[in-house]
Amino acid sequence: MKLKGYLLGILSSVSFGLIPIFILPLKQAHFSMDISLFYRFLFSALMVGGYLLYSGENFRINKKEALILSVLGVCYALSSEFLFIGYDFLTPGIASTVLFIYPVIVALIMFFFYREKLTKLSIVSLLLAFAGVIVLCLKENGLEINFAGLGIVMLSSLFYALYMVIVNKSDLKVSGFKLSFYSMLFTSAFFMIKASAEGESFAIPSVSIFLNFIVFAFLTTVISSLCLVYAIKYIGSTPTAILGALEPVVAVIVSVFMFHERFTLNLLIGITLILLGVTFNVIADSRKSKRNQSTTLKVTD
Repeated sequence: MKLKGYLLGILSSVSFGLIPIFILPLKQAHFSMDISLFYRFLFSALMVGGYLLYSGENFRINKKEALILSVLGVCYALSSEFLFIGYDFLTPGIASTVLFIYPVIVALIMFFFYREKLTKLSIVSLLLAFAGVIVLCLKENGLEINFAGLGIVMLSSLFYALYMVIVNKSDLKVSGFKLSFYSMLFTSAFFMIKASAEGESFAIPSVSIFLNFIVFAFLTTVISSLCLVYAIKYIGSTPTAILGALEPVVAVIVSVFMFHERFTLNLLIGITLILLGVTFNVIADSRKSKRNQSTTLKVTD
């Protein structure tokens, strides 16, 4: 089971890191990003919904759950929106790596708004991640930082971090699959409303683009989500989160070999610093959880 869990964790990270393969050709073809994201999340929701039907799970949710899930959908939508806008300012490899600092932003949100203490290891992880982001965004001709690209992708990371915090603190009484289904459904609704307001056509111009949407949704959203749920079940959240470090690595490999992104020294140093920072943050969080559990057990005893 342990081996199966690690393989599923790796598959989840790899599938999420494949996003540039599908989104960059659509951007290069000047296809609407709102329509692209609408179909990505709609098809993902339909696939997960099909799994829920197959497993016999109830789709019913109450008003409070509907409100929280709609907020999660908006957070996920804004995270996706800013990431793909960020591709216009930063290379896909750099953008995907900057996005990956969301666990560090989660730690900061928990510190400032929920008064959770930062350990020394957490502080080290924050500094490493911050240094990695700065190195990644340095322009080649000097110490000038690409603030536009950095700011946009940091917004993407912030909204994903908010998604994680809301899931953690809202005390939702729904399964992981039902949460994923409604999050994707509300995310697709967000892009449908946005595209409709801008008068964009929902027509899919060719069979190849339709198939692109299907594979895009299945590989980068459904497979990633399902594998993540089962990886956590088999090996726990900490090893699964550490395996998530493969996401930006895969995105960089795809960008270098398929889209001819230059693998610079800045890219290598930045990725290394961010991966170290996020890994330290996950380890620090794991240690804190174990201490809290042991304290609870002592009080219970």
